[in-house]
Amino acid sequence: MKIIKRDILWQGRYLRIVLLSYEDSHGNIRKWEAVERINCNGIVIVIPITRDREFVFIRQFRPIIGGYVIEFPAGLNDKKESLIEVAKRELIEETGYTSDEFVFLAEGPVSSGLSSEVITVFIAKNVRKAPDDLIKNYPPDETENIEVMKIPVDEALERLHKFREEGYYLDLKIFGFIELAKKFLT
Repeated sequence: MKIIKRDILWQGRYLRIVLLSYEDSHGNIRKWEAVERINCNGIVIVIPITRDREFVFIRQFRPIIGGYVIEFPAGLNDKKESLIEVAKRELIEETGYTSDEFVFLAEGPVSSGLSSEVITVFIAKNVRKAPDDLIKNYPPDETENIEVMKIPVDEALERLHKFREEGYYLDLKIFGFIELAKKFLT
């Protein structure tokens, strides 16, 4: 199996739509539509955990689905930083928290049938409120309206299901990340 041709159908500021022509395992030529990130070298998700064993989630409006989503802080590597620097920056920008302990958790494609996005996930241990000067250096993105929520680890799944019942969307990735992150709490 191999890609034979790649045509750009549309390109915007951060995304492009491509038509891939590839040869399948039987020698047939197939077409596949996909989305690629541009001006970005990776995506990071941060799982913040406080000293008091609380996850720090965010709730933000996502225009593409026309509703609020409960998720972990995340962001694009669009400033040519290392992925760990992106994790530190996004934690401060989106939550106002910081940490000195970041641990790699996982890496992989987000939606391998649709996009080229690959996410790298870090746990931020013992998060605490960032000092004002640090927050000043990493202000929130003006397009984001984020609410920060701290939820005890032992109550996380129950509270998330309550949010869903209240009409909020839940980023499905958080369920697996919660379970993986619990291994770092013992």
